Amino acid sequence: MKTNFRSIKSAGLLKTFGLLFCLLIASLGYAQKSPNIIILLSDDTGWGDLGPYGGGEGRGAATPNIDRMATEGMQFWSFYGQPSCTPGRAALITGRIPNRSGMTTVAFPGDGGGLPKAEWTLASLLKRKNYNTFFAGKWHLGEEDYSMPIAQGFDVMKNVTLYHLNAYTYTDPDWNADMPEDIRATWVKGTKGALEGEAGKPYREVRKIDGKVIPFLDQYTEEESLKWLKENGKKDKPFFMEISFAKNHQPNLPHPDYAGKSAGKNKYADCIVELDARIGRIMDEVRNLGIAENTLIIYTVDNGTWQDVYPDCGYTPFRGTKGTDREGGSRIPTLAWWPGKIKPNSKNNDILGTLDFMATFAALSGQELPTVDRDGKPTIFDSYDMSPVLFGTGKSKRTMWFYFTEDELLPGAIRIGKFKAVFNLRGDNGQATGGLAVDSNLGWKGAASYVATVPQIFDLWADPQERYDLFMNNFTEKTWFLPTVQNIIGEFAKTYEKYPPHVVQSNLYPGPITIDNYLKLKEAQEKLKSISTAKRSGGG
Repeated sequence: MKTNFRSIKSAGLLKTFGLLFCLLIASLGYAQKSPNIIILLSDDTGWGDLGPYGGGEGRGAATPNIDRMATEGMQFWSFYGQPSCTPGRAALITGRIPNRSGMTTVAFPGDGGGLPKAEWTLASLLKRKNYNTFFAGKWHLGEEDYSMPIAQGFDVMKNVTLYHLNAYTYTDPDWNADMPEDIRATWVKGTKGALEGEAGKPYREVRKIDGKVIPFLDQYTEEESLKWLKENGKKDKPFFMEISFAKNHQPNLPHPDYAGKSAGKNKYADCIVELDARIGRIMDEVRNLGIAENTLIIYTVDNGTWQDVYPDCGYTPFRGTKGTDREGGSRIPTLAWWPGKIKPNSKNNDILGTLDFMATFAALSGQELPTVDRDGKPTIFDSYDMSPVLFGTGKSKRTMWFYFTEDELLPGAIRIGKFKAVFNLRGDNGQATGGLAVDSNLGWKGAASYVATVPQIFDLWADPQERYDLFMNNFTEKTWFLPTVQNIIGEFAKTYEKYPPHVVQSNLYPGPITIDNYLKLKEAQEKLKSISTAKRSGGG
């Protein structure tokens, strides 16, 4: 019998190629495995409160767990949120500047409304790639059913609070004994307590919240998060968690286990110590589960610290405060941790922000950003993929940052590279409001005040505190920067034509309308009406 060596050889080659093909597919599958993602979000925490940013022990509030995260991961030095809570959280979760979603002002109990159901969120984006999704803690993106976390892509929500922390003290007689009872009854009726629920089912109120409950809110958030993490951390599907702590929003009331435990021996410092401990336990559980090498953890803050409520506030070395377009309003501490992927003890000074989580998570989960919203209408994102920065393979495409306060459709300030133009001088000229007033840090206490012709220009590398206006002075001038800024803002404004913003979702009294302004408005309306009438009749 004649042996067919060619057939044997071919069969062997096929077997070899088959084995190589399987190995290739397996390796590609491993390389493309979507990572677990955890966002650890704190509230109003000061840029300079934490150890990696010069705080920690130096401010009487040691942060060993946050320090370790920075040592093992990446620390950002030019990272931005928004100037207040609701806009900051909306920008983070949608990847869009807040006025696109209508989430520009702080929501109060009874306001209704909320994050439009048409918006994409980080959770709904990741659900397209079969992620398990979980939210716990402060939401502050509306009260309506369509705006709840479980209607916005999260499978489960636990211990969800819908408002700024001090809103829960309004109806508490220990805090506001002088509140008239009819007003108290209105607030009680309009204020929802802590909520929980599952997607596709009605949510449940699990507890009322008052001043006595506030110290325990972060304990509940931590407990629920650890429980869910233990149950879902090692499943076949990747997961996304947003864990949003109540600390450090005023009033800062530490859990009894942490009261008096800081070296500073004050409530704010105690709360920093508590925040650090709870973050440490979340990260320890990720390590214990053996999933650290496939888990990206980001710690960040919603906005700059709230200097108006000094001394119950954090510290920022920058000018301004929460509620302003100054650096103190938006520049926030942020860390990223991913063992084996992010180089330990790395520092980054690129212009980045919470807006960029959307494009980054899309890239990490192997998908493109949507071109239409969840209602099928064209949409746009203000997000850039920062994964090259995380992995040390390149830079983000972001080169500038726009700053917005509540009612600004166009930015009140803009940073391009190292230069910053400031149009909105809000708070700078406010009068002192008492012995504890922070100099020129009046935030919401100061009225918006726009420069008439040209902005202030600052070099944030040489002058990060925005002290020295370079537009014109005796040794140089930066007048060339003004037309540059005007051109960029002009191009940005065109996006509203193609992608109109949603209506504002919260109520906010803008201040009195003067008689003079009313008469001018009435006169303008009458002129418009007469022009319209003339055109219809064939005139003009």
